[in-house]
Order: sequence, then structure tokens, then C-alpha cells
Amino acid sequence: MALMFPTLRQLQYLKLLAQHRSFSRAAEAAFVTQPTLSAGIQELERTLGAPVVDRARSGVILTAVGEETVQRAEDILARAEDLVQSARIAGQPLVGRFRLGVIPTIAPFLLPKALPLLRDRFPKLRLFLREDLTSKLATGLKSGALDAALIALPHDIAGLETATVGMDELMAATPENHPISRGATVNPDDLQGEDVILLEDGHCLREHALSACRVEGGRIADNGFAATSLHTLVQMVGSGLGVTLLPAMAVQAGLAAQAAVTVRPFRAEAPTREIVVAWRSGSSREAEARLLAETLRGA
Repeated sequence: MALMFPTLRQLQYLKLLAQHRSFSRAAEAAFVTQPTLSAGIQELERTLGAPVVDRARSGVILTAVGEETVQRAEDILARAEDLVQSARIAGQPLVGRFRLGVIPTIAPFLLPKALPLLRDRFPKLRLFLREDLTSKLATGLKSGALDAALIALPHDIAGLETATVGMDELMAATPENHPISRGATVNPDDLQGEDVILLEDGHCLREHALSACRVEGGRIADNGFAATSLHTLVQMVGSGLGVTLLPAMAVQAGLAAQAAVTVRPFRAEAPTREIVVAWRSGSSREAEARLLAETLRGA
């Protein structure tokens, strides 16, 4: 008896069903009728020999087999899309759609300089940008929802490959006239005992700052909330609530220019973060991602 395999369309139906948890909404997203999508799911179940969804009144619930199939389907669909895209752009790098993720502590400071360069060098490029936290961008890369992402290391990048764009120094930011900012430089030990204000959990810059300042033995501000952006962070420091670390690219872009803060480099070897372009291991967009990183180095 010949072994039957699921079709890409069936796997796509299941992926959309997992996302929307509704046959009607999944069918709408797939641009098919609900009976067509339902028939595709039933055929998938016959091929696998097991149900993939429980059709409950409260909505669609994936079975254990369904959950595992969705995880495997995401990789299969991403590779199939890579195949099509690779054929379409053969010999024409960075032509057509390219989906790029960017973390919030890079996007507003690098992209204004980078986008004109990309437009000039690759006029046929249609760049779709998504700003999000590193963990979510990594998920998007692995599922095929993104082609590449502009992130900062160190970070857990299992399953991804990277090309370096550059190193970004971290600098100390304090309220104006703060004692530790009176000199031309700051020692990380100077921050011990200070209220170090950081971005909320999920931002990789928070972990970079904790590591750079060795604040495990210090005191972190506990004022009931964390900053959701670098702009908010600067305003909190300017209001005298504590000190923080800022990326040099943000300082150079004028982030702290209008606030009552003083920014100083660190003494001796400055703490840094590595800015990279990341892509899914095995992606057919690797050459384009490397070309993107090379272009961004000139920004």
C-alpha cells in the first residue's frame, strides 16, 4: 500500500486553524469557503490516521497530534516558501518582498539612516518592517513569517545564523549634576548602590545592562513599573528617579538631547552589544541577509 502524504494546502489550512481557532476565520484567511477548508482538514486527518482538532462549541482545540503537526508544518511551509522565493529572485538579490524584523532599541535610531541606502542600492526591494521584541522576532524567523531580523547580541539564537552589522557601546545616563557624572567617564562600579532603572522584561537591552553594570549586588529601582521604551527611560532619569544605560546609537541620534540628563562613556573597556542581521538556519534568503548586513554597516 502506497504511503500517502499531506499536501501543502492541507498543512496551510491547519496552520491557519491553529492561529484563528475558528473554521470560518481560518477559511477567510485562506481565501476559501468554510466547507473547502473543513474538507481539507478531514482529508489531512485521514492521511495521518488521527484527529488533529476537537470541534468544541467554545471553538477549535488542537489535539496532541494536531499541535505536533502544526509545529512540523511551520517548518515545511517555510521551506516551501523559501523554494519559491529562491527561484523567483535567482540572480537578483533583494528584489521584491523582504520581511525584516527590528527590535525597538535599534529601529528608530538605525533605520532612518539605513532605509535611504537600501532604496538607492536596491530600488526594486519592497521592504516590510515589523518592530517587536527579540524572542518574538526569533519565533517569526523560525516559522517563516520573517526573512531576517535586526537584533542585538548576546541573546539565545539557537536555530538562527547571524552576520555582524557593528558594535554598539553602552553609555551611562544620569540626572544632570549627579555626582557620578562629574568626570569625563564612569566606572561600572560607580553604579553600585544607585537606583538603576531598566526597560521592562523581554527587552534584550535590559539583560545587556544588567550584565554590563554587574548590578546583581546593587539596587534596582522598584517604583511599581518599568520603562517600555528608551524615550520613557530617558524621561525617568531626567526626573531624578535613577540612572540607566543607553546605546550609543540612540545617544548619537539625539535621544537624550532634550532631557535633563548627562551621558558619559564608561572607563576602560566599554560594555557593548553586537548588532546583527539574523536569519533561520537553512533559509534560502541567507545570501540576501548577508548582503543586507553588509549594506547596513555603511549606515
